[in-house]
Amino acid sequence: MLNLFKFRINENRNKVISFFLSIIIVFSFINIVPKNLRIYFIDVGQGDSSLIVTPLNKTILIDGGGNEFGNYNIGKNVLLPYLLDRGIKDIDYVIVSHFDSDHFEGIQYLMEEIKIKVVIIGTQFDGSENYEKFLDIVKRKKIKVEMVKEGERINIEKNVYFDVLWPQEERSITNNSINNNALVCKLNYKNFSALFTGDIEEEAEKILLSKYDEKILNSKVLKVAHHGSKSSSTEEFLEAVNPTVALIGVGKNNRYNHPYKEVLDRMENLRSKNL
Repeated sequence: MLNLFKFRINENRNKVISFFLSIIIVFSFINIVPKNLRIYFIDVGQGDSSLIVTPLNKTILIDGGGNEFGNYNIGKNVLLPYLLDRGIKDIDYVIVSHFDSDHFEGIQYLMEEIKIKVVIIGTQFDGSENYEKFLDIVKRKKIKVEMVKEGERINIEKNVYFDVLWPQEERSITNNSINNNALVCKLNYKNFSALFTGDIEEEAEKILLSKYDEKILNSKVLKVAHHGSKSSSTEEFLEAVNPTVALIGVGKNNRYNHPYKEVLDRMENLRSKNL
């Protein structure tokens, strides 16, 4: 059965709300995620951020949220306090799916404030102001950067690794390039898997469907692409992934009207098929 979690959270709420949301999610995953692997989907408002703690207590942060409009500092007010509340003072791996502000801005703040051992990014096809900021920070802070592409594997520790499914080094999507060439990676730990899709849209999903069979795409947890935008989460893609749990990160009353009803309907149809 598919369980769909929609986070319509006001990004100005305090860190205590984020803490209790994380507890709720952990209990929801109790029969899905292995007990010694912890995954937290962090309340960063209209954005994405996921924290993974491995059996050997290595920390992996995928995206960090951010504020595309206004001056509210997600990194300072939400993300860093969230980590410190858990006694996390440095990060082993940061994975940046792409450099839109609602995924990168919180990471940008962390890079200035705490030790980050390795930052992993996908092959870059387009420059941006945020990417230039990133390059400046990693140079000043001497942070190790690994650029990965489709077909590579990111080994974290025994039995814990990510398979990189997108982007290709030699092929990019020119339409809405930053979103469609976002890093797509699948976390694997024994019989558990979680697919992180950044902000890819239908065009990228079609390529993934043409390249990989359901055995590769199938995942117990899906971080739904692009905050539930109607341009993502096609029926064919959802059926191939066939998640037990799907999560959508959105801000309350966001200007994009995410998540779209069409996407929720597709999720509901998928759940009905699995009953």
